[in-house]
Formats: sequence, structure tokens, C-alpha cells
Amino acid sequence: MVTFSPYPNDPRPRRAAESLLEQQMTVDLICLGTDGAPKRESLPGINILRLPIKHRRGGKLSYVFNYSVFIFISAAILAARALSRRYDLVYVHNMPDILVLSALGPKLIGAKVLLDLHDPMPELMTTIFRAKEDSFGFKLIRWLERRSLALADSVITVNVACKRIFSSRSCAAGKITVVMNTPDEQIFPFRTPRSYPSPNGNANRRFVIMYHGSLVERNGLDLAVDALARVKDAIPFAELRVYGPNTPFLEQVMDRARKRGLQERVHWFGPRRLEDLVHEIEGCDVGIIPNHRSAFTEINTPTRIFEYLALGKPVIAPRTPGIQDYFSSESLVYFESGNAEDLARKMEYAFCHLSEIRETAERGQKVYLAHTWSQERKILVNVVSALLSSKEPLQGLRG
Repeated sequence: MVTFSPYPNDPRPRRAAESLLEQQMTVDLICLGTDGAPKRESLPGINILRLPIKHRRGGKLSYVFNYSVFIFISAAILAARALSRRYDLVYVHNMPDILVLSALGPKLIGAKVLLDLHDPMPELMTTIFRAKEDSFGFKLIRWLERRSLALADSVITVNVACKRIFSSRSCAAGKITVVMNTPDEQIFPFRTPRSYPSPNGNANRRFVIMYHGSLVERNGLDLAVDALARVKDAIPFAELRVYGPNTPFLEQVMDRARKRGLQERVHWFGPRRLEDLVHEIEGCDVGIIPNHRSAFTEINTPTRIFEYLALGKPVIAPRTPGIQDYFSSESLVYFESGNAEDLARKMEYAFCHLSEIRETAERGQKVYLAHTWSQERKILVNVVSALLSSKEPLQGLRG
């Protein structure tokens, strides 16, 4: 398994590796290094090699350099190891798509290659760097996507919106299976939505709004702060709790919060392990997905939605195709993507209509229960089993 992310911090590679270990597979994992983590680590069934490369967000050249170095080193390691270990499967997580090149050595001597597309790179790069579709960079990334999918024996991705995109431009739909990025029930135990004893709209009641995840512009923490500023009089005891690694964007947002007099309302608590997030989510009233509108966020189905719902919390989310493919207007509290004013209205609605949003959370949980990780894991295992038995990957598992 190869992933340009730290292990076990990145949930999807962690869940995938654990699923294969449960099937009595032995996993060699190559990933990014992190401060304090050993370069080599042997756990039951899994051997971890952390390369001394850090994922730093920056300009285009920074991305290209870090990706290139990681691909070159991981490809060399796998090629050398394959001569003695004869791998059956190389499981590659994007980003980048072209990381699948690291599997070329084992593939040449018989290993199957599974490419897991967490995100569509053209849409994500367009969102990050505001690249135009007719630019050379955009066309190059699209070409690399097609070549990467062609090199893989089978492809999995995270939702039906991504499958539609990949199958429309890079490979046949039959080569792609959807394995949704939902939380592990062993970490996020199912909880029924909370009953509220306080009367609806009680202005003196504390109201905790929670955001967790990557603190980058596209995820819209600034919109959440702007919306909170609009409701600070209507909900005087509302607060926004933020969890995630520090970034320059976070510092800008916190400075904006201070200038708007929200320093006692907006609190950043740093990153949390998945296990620790459970406690934090249980302490909030509503989870929020305050995305800006972009090519990427339009098709994304954030895992955070499922994490909140698993623990019985209602979710305020943007009305986008990637979310609406799964959730009706009765199962989430929707706002217009990128619109701070509408987000503020939905915050106030959630505060004033406690029984209604509890019922909304219950309906959202029905969607979650149809896509628990135990079910998604079976789909992943079936894809791997079909590859290793030299059969075609199972069809029709997801639309």
C-alpha cells in the first residue's frame, strides 16, 4: 500500500489497511513521515515505512517537487522489494493519480494494481490554484488521470459523483467501484439523536456549533465565522468550536474573528485523533460543513457528515450534487453553498427548532446506516478478492 499521507492519521488508508488485515493479508505500507513517528514500525500484519518527506501546502512547484520525490523513492523501494516478496497486490491511494507509477515494478512481474481515487485531481487543482480548463496544467492533469486509470487493473472511488466524472473522461464505468468514505463504527459508535429539555429558541441556552477537518479556504471556515457574526445577537451564547491542524488560512480566519468581536465565540482546539473526535462531537449541538462553492466542493461528499450523524448530531451542509446524491432535503439542514447569509439563517433555524432538527438527524441517520463502513468494507474486500482471483471486479455494487 502506498499513500502520500501520514499513517494512521489519514482515515481512508487506515480503514483500507485494517480491512485487508482482517482478511489475513500482510501489508507493507509506504507513507509520509510525521514528527515523532518512527521511520519504520512493525505492527501485527503491517510493516510501515515512513519516508522523510512532509506534505507542505504551497505553490504548484512545491506540489510537483514533493510528489515527484515521493513517487521516485516509493517506486524504487517497491521494485526492489518485489523481486524477493512477489507482491500479489499494490494498493495506491491518490493524490496524486500518477503515484500509481510506483506500482510499475511489481505489476511487470504479476502484481495486480488497485487505484483508490479519493479526489478528482483536475477539480481539486482548479479549486486550489484557480486554473482554467483550457490551460496547459489542467490539460496535463486530465491526461495524467487517464494514463493512471489505464495502468490500474481496478479503480475505486468515494461517491457516485466522482464515478460519473471518471467514467465520462478517463475509463469505462465498469472498471470503477464506489467504496464510500464512511467512518468506522468501532470508532464512531451509533448514537440516537439527543432530546432537548430546553424550550425551542431559549436565548440563554448555550449553542455549540462544530467544525473539524482541513483548515483550507475551500472548506469555508471563514463563511462559518461570517455567519456566526450575523447571529451573535439572536443567539448570544452560540460558539464555534474548530478542530484541525494549524494553517495560514486558519490564522487569517481567527484574526477576522477577533476583528469582529468574536474572540470569545470562536475557539480553535487543534487537531484530534479520530478516537478523540468522538468525545468532541458528542459535546456539540450541530455539525457544520461550511464549504465555498467550487468545482471540487460541488462533487464532494464529506465524511464529516457521516461522523456527525453516526453520533446523532444534525448537520448543516451545502446544497451540492455530491451531497444531494445521497441526502434528501429532509435529512440535512441545507444552505446555499458559499452563502454566509443563508448559512446564518440555517444556524438560527437549528437553534430555534430543536425538535425539527432532531427529526432531520434521524432521517439523516437512515442514509448513514445504508452506508456504514462494515458494508462499504465488504465491497472493498470483494474488489480485492476478484482482482486476486484474476476475475473482473464485481459490477453493479454502486450506481
